[in-house]
Amino acid sequence: MESTLPLSQLRKLTLERQGLLRTKPFGSGKNGVLEAIRHLGYVQIDTISVVERAHHHVLWTRVPGYRAASLEGLVAEKQVFEYWFHAAAYLPMEDYRFALPRMNAIRSGEKHWFKNTDKKLMKEICKRIQTEGPLMARDFIEPVNGQSGWWDWKPAKQALEQLFIQGELMVVGRSGFQKRYDITERALPESVDTRCPSLYEQAQHLVDVCLRSHGFATLRAFTYLRKGAGLRKAVKEVLNQSIADGTVVKAGLPCKNEVYCDAAALTVRPRPQKRVSLLSPFDSCVIQRDRCRMVYGFDYQIECYVPGPKRRYGYFCLPILYADQLVGRVDCKAERKGKVLNVQSLYLEGFDKQLIDNADRFLHELARAITKFTEFNLCTATKVHRVVPGNYKTPLIKLLSSEDVWRK
Repeated sequence: MESTLPLSQLRKLTLERQGLLRTKPFGSGKNGVLEAIRHLGYVQIDTISVVERAHHHVLWTRVPGYRAASLEGLVAEKQVFEYWFHAAAYLPMEDYRFALPRMNAIRSGEKHWFKNTDKKLMKEICKRIQTEGPLMARDFIEPVNGQSGWWDWKPAKQALEQLFIQGELMVVGRSGFQKRYDITERALPESVDTRCPSLYEQAQHLVDVCLRSHGFATLRAFTYLRKGAGLRKAVKEVLNQSIADGTVVKAGLPCKNEVYCDAAALTVRPRPQKRVSLLSPFDSCVIQRDRCRMVYGFDYQIECYVPGPKRRYGYFCLPILYADQLVGRVDCKAERKGKVLNVQSLYLEGFDKQLIDNADRFLHELARAITKFTEFNLCTATKVHRVVPGNYKTPLIKLLSSEDVWRK
């Protein structure tokens, strides 16, 4: 084992690999979006829309001038597809074959969300889509009392989702947030590799994605939210071979954890800029909560799934990244009719931990980040309700109303 790695080096390494230290790490426009998805390996999709949805937020954080039309265009061009990574996600089309093991397992009887599936209805749905072309759930059912949503699982909608998760249908676009499904044979590009990977190849893929997008990982992190002792064993075999080849280094941390690092990444010494980024709760940088605690000393939990009275920070708090540290969280809600971004609560924790060496500069950068986030959410005004510590509320509000926040 190598000598103990300092956490400061690990933070800079993973943030560089995540594309969060440079202004334009993947380029811009549609090509920048594609390169970001390819590099990260996936971009998680989520239904919550109190602010702009997670997949758009993650890409906006890394691709200057990001527009949702770029992602939609990549799906239409068959360069990106929707499926499952550790959760629902956008994936690069060249990785399609690594989705096949899950599809095959579901088709062979492994359960997804539904205990029972209507095979007759599924057959009828496939036949109709084959004949008519891409269809959405609303083409099969009428919403009840004018209401609709992802929780409104009527039989046809369940059948569509089952057909999707077992690989017989693909999502070829969305209208609003409603999926448009087509037959897989029609949706796949002719050049795509459809050979099902071996267990070792699947493990190699997971290791490659993790080290490419983070630079390091604990053994457990490589198979995050994935089942199977066989897969875990194969990952260990891949890592042992990579260590023997010299492409991976096993190292210790001050917290006594062991991590596997991309050997090439350890030779790079990135320099974080003193800027603020507001991250999505589903950003791959923070989605593994154990990693947040280990690397940043940041105890983070998204509280939208926590009963209201038990929430500590708010419904949908965004982690605040400053340079190479997570220094707080902000609970935002976009009031779209009034075009107001409500900062319902803002908790700054970096002052107590002495992570912020210049409060004035930090607040200036925070105001810039909030202003940009307001515009990203198509709002024209920002309203700050609560700030902890409270003495920073007034100076932050002044900065938010000043054009000076755009100056370096």
